[in-house]
Amino acid sequence: MANKLKIADKHLAEVLAGRESLLFDGAMGTQLQAAGLAVGELPELLCLEQPDLVQKIHQTYVEAGAEVVTTNTFGANAYKLGDTARVQDVFDAAVACARKAGARYVAADIGPTGALLRPLGTLSFDEAYKLFAEEVCAAQAAGADFFIIETMADLLEAKAAVLACRENSNLPVFCTMTFGEDGRTFLGTTPEVAAVTLASLGVDVVGINCSLGPDEVAPLVMRMLPWVECPVMVQANAGLPCVVDGVTTYPVGPKEYVQSLQPLAEAGVRIMGGCCGTTPAHIQAMRALLNRRASVEDEKNADSLTEQVDLDAHRNDFRVTSARELFSLAPGSVGVIGERINPTGKRKLKEALRSGNYDYVLGEAVAQEQAGAEVLDVNAGLPEIDEPATMVQLVERLQSVTSLPLQIDSADPSAIEQAVRIYPGKPIVNSVNGKQESLETILPIVAHYGCAVVGLTLDEAGIPNTAEERLAIAQKIVDACDRAGIPRRDVLIDCLTMAVSTDQKAAGVILDAIRLVKKNIPGVRCVLGVSNVSFGLPFRELINATFLSAAFAAGLDLAIMNPLSQRFMDAVAAWRVLNGQDVAAADYIAHNAGRSDKKPVAAGAANQQSDSTKSPEAASASERAHTAVVEGRGDPCAQAVEELLASHEALWVINEVLIPALDEVGDKFEKGTLFLPQLMASAEAAKAGFEVVRSSVSAADVPDKGEIALCTVKGDIHDIGKNIVRMLLENYGYYVRDLGRDVDPQAFVDEVVAHHIQLAGLSALMTTTVPAMAETIALLRKQAPWCKVVVGGAVLNPEYAQMVGADYYAKDAAETARIAEEVFGEQIHH
Repeated sequence: MANKLKIADKHLAEVLAGRESLLFDGAMGTQLQAAGLAVGELPELLCLEQPDLVQKIHQTYVEAGAEVVTTNTFGANAYKLGDTARVQDVFDAAVACARKAGARYVAADIGPTGALLRPLGTLSFDEAYKLFAEEVCAAQAAGADFFIIETMADLLEAKAAVLACRENSNLPVFCTMTFGEDGRTFLGTTPEVAAVTLASLGVDVVGINCSLGPDEVAPLVMRMLPWVECPVMVQANAGLPCVVDGVTTYPVGPKEYVQSLQPLAEAGVRIMGGCCGTTPAHIQAMRALLNRRASVEDEKNADSLTEQVDLDAHRNDFRVTSARELFSLAPGSVGVIGERINPTGKRKLKEALRSGNYDYVLGEAVAQEQAGAEVLDVNAGLPEIDEPATMVQLVERLQSVTSLPLQIDSADPSAIEQAVRIYPGKPIVNSVNGKQESLETILPIVAHYGCAVVGLTLDEAGIPNTAEERLAIAQKIVDACDRAGIPRRDVLIDCLTMAVSTDQKAAGVILDAIRLVKKNIPGVRCVLGVSNVSFGLPFRELINATFLSAAFAAGLDLAIMNPLSQRFMDAVAAWRVLNGQDVAAADYIAHNAGRSDKKPVAAGAANQQSDSTKSPEAASASERAHTAVVEGRGDPCAQAVEELLASHEALWVINEVLIPALDEVGDKFEKGTLFLPQLMASAEAAKAGFEVVRSSVSAADVPDKGEIALCTVKGDIHDIGKNIVRMLLENYGYYVRDLGRDVDPQAFVDEVVAHHIQLAGLSALMTTTVPAMAETIALLRKQAPWCKVVVGGAVLNPEYAQMVGADYYAKDAAETARIAEEVFGEQIHH
């Protein structure tokens, strides 16, 4: 970690403390376009080639009242520039342009790499980190005042950028994510998840920029506010782009823009600026807004703030995140950590970890989530395997099948650090203990990566026999956490469950220890691995569930347990009624209405498992294949398909099993109950099934649904969306000719003509490359009039699609698959 942040500038220090306002500039890209930026030209290189133009744009914003000028370096990484050596030159020139424009502060702009990180793409976390670190070092050497990491849609990529800043610089870090109309990033991250995760990593300011207009962004920013103590910022677009007389315009003018931001200003948001389409006039209007807010009396501001949002609503909540979901626990509530991904006493799991059979582990994760677990414990502690490498593999792969936050469970500091570093959220580390060596080794990792932590009440002398001794160790751990800067709400104390079969007093000691910890150490939570209490006894579930209820009464907050145990989950559901957590007993009633002891049912509709998950052997091969695709598990899909081919035709397996499963995945994706990582995992699982079909029968027996050509258009090097589309189309049975990125219009058309392709897909991420898309389509109309065209990308919308002459607009990969089905007909299904 870099040296502790030191802010010499008093005003900036006040801004970061949340007491002063700060106004950023507006759009650079759209201003450069208006100045004649050519299609395919890299905006960042204009800092070297036309510095006067860049400086002039900066200056207009300074004259409008902006205090911060953002450098023209959004894409100035080696991946986009194609040359590491140019990174320093671009940042030197960009910072110089900003300084000459009279900026009070120069923010070094760091945008996404343009590549998709593993496990969804091919770029590793370390490779992304290296790209960002080069930018960070270049920006600091050039003399920037702080960093603005912006327009991030992948929380893992944002984490790589934040760590690059924190580990290679001592400058402040601002970080903003970009969200869609559904309130999530394209990878499924919510504003709350982003706020909690980024703040836990030590970001000085979090916020939202780009994609949406101020009306749409404002409520998303409001959702961030109760979850962070650091300042929150906003830089919205001037509305969604539209086309008027063939010209791209942004509909929200300066007056409307600040009217939409007024509630945010009243709620205490003091850092503002503009993104795409905003002009100096927008910045001037925001300057007036912030000046007005600064003149409002403190008492009036406090009243208004209370009306807008309760900033203290979640201050004391325990909170951890995955890339997509936030798990929070208010004081007095209880939660469930699934224990089944732990090889202790589990023969099948041990075999799976030894052999690298990760599909078995993924199945355990899916089953626990369906049964009601809220966090998953992940342990790979076998002495005969490479535990750090295995933990990294598990963390990467689990993201594709579950949205639950993870608890990284290991006694190996290296395994812990490697896992939490590439984890796209805020995890729990299980565990530290009272041994001095453990405190000195584990707590710095926890603090550096912003994790929650489990503290075990044991030390050099072992596990104490009395509750008072366990309290003393708990206090030692919490004191060490305080010194390390770990908030008490992130600390979980485990008073350690011992078996009553060998000492019947053990249960009473544990319960007394929980009571003492909750009474004497305010702010911490208690966690317990419950099942150990019944070791060596028959009918263990009865002892476990009874002890769990007693532990809840003693003050237990989180139970590490088997969520597949009906008795366990019944105890949790009943306690949530008794403690008021289940308001009006709504969940309990929904899950247990009509239930009797004679006819036990699963924990409830929301938590029921599919028959194939509960009893794979009893499910048919077609059910298992379908479930495997929906859950994103390749090996089980391949095995089930191989079994099906012994008694069914290849066409039947494709039409009646694989395609319907992909359709179900597409429907869930459309409804927002399943997200891009799961969509891609499902496509990979279906691919495993298709490969079995192709290898088992002759080529003539595997139908060819049609041929599709894809590319990212000239001048655009982003291919994330295109690659996702290609994967899904291939797994629907289409042959895809992927021409790559930055493709010349005539070269693309030549390919279409040469192979008489029926459907062409064009992608663009930047508004500056939309003209290249129009040019490509115009050539297709002249030279390949039979070919239909579908377009997509972050900057595209139905209006743009119509403007460039496309036949279809696809908002995502699943929509592209449906369009392909329409174009090619339903010859496969019928």
